[in-house]
Amino acid sequence: MKKRLQVMGIILLSMLVLLACDSDEASGDGNKFKIGVTQFVEHPSLDRAYEGFQDALADAEVEVEYDYQNAQGDQNNVKPIADNFVADGVDLIFANATPSAQSAKNATGDIPIVFTSVTDAVGAELVEDMDAAGENITGVVDLHPDAIKETVNFIDKYFNNATVGLVYNSGEQNSVAQIEAVQEAAENTNLEFTERTVSTSAEVQQATSTIVDEADVIYIITDNTVVSALDSVVGVANDQEIPLIVGEPDSLAKGGFATYGIDYYSIGYRTGEMAVDILTDEDSPEDMSVEYPPEIEMFINKEAAEEQGIEWDEDWDDAEFVETESE
Repeated sequence: MKKRLQVMGIILLSMLVLLACDSDEASGDGNKFKIGVTQFVEHPSLDRAYEGFQDALADAEVEVEYDYQNAQGDQNNVKPIADNFVADGVDLIFANATPSAQSAKNATGDIPIVFTSVTDAVGAELVEDMDAAGENITGVVDLHPDAIKETVNFIDKYFNNATVGLVYNSGEQNSVAQIEAVQEAAENTNLEFTERTVSTSAEVQQATSTIVDEADVIYIITDNTVVSALDSVVGVANDQEIPLIVGEPDSLAKGGFATYGIDYYSIGYRTGEMAVDILTDEDSPEDMSVEYPPEIEMFINKEAAEEQGIEWDEDWDDAEFVETESE
């Protein structure tokens, strides 16, 4: 009897083991991927891009464990983050913003990297050509080829002969590229420019406060350092009743007035789709061209227009409207 019970116990234990194995296979634990997320700073546009990235993986039913690391806007933090991902042997790195993408590329030539919220992938030396990605890196840039041109034309049309104030971090390669594009787009306009450069978000309010004596309009490009402190820029623009033009719609929700921009969620989502193809071996980074955002639209914040003393133009009635987020 005792022997029979022992045999039955062994059979029962074997069945439980088999069921556990089947359960593991059904849950996809054997195909769970670890993704290292390196984000340069926390602000609405980058956060939306990360949200879109995660949703793309979830919609594709790819099981993922995320290791999210934020550099808090400090250039000194991006290298250790990337190095730690390499040491941990993550399956893929999602780099959100130019400094994070540059450090990820410098850290590894083997682990696949997908990036977004990068303005100039070629100028940042992430890839040699938009149509020919690197061996282990590709992604989606955040600057539509016509966005800056359309924004500059908007300023020229509705604030003719204005002096435009630019505040940016000259240490961010993506910002330098945008400022050059702004100046090029303005060559055939009546606009003039005055600039202030900053190194940290703590310097943004002071720089903005000094530029209002010279500027009729403030234009904040998609500079990570300045956008992370955009509330201080909005405060100055509202107090001085100076129109605040921004580089993307998420900054309108913080109190910017107008932009020709893109939806950061959409470029994050597209980057996530690229990650799915890489992780499931459907494609490799070197065969995936770096992509531009699909389209741009004009976005306006009516409340900000009132706060900044801007006279409404009926041409703006067809714009996409964004409301200021409540505190």
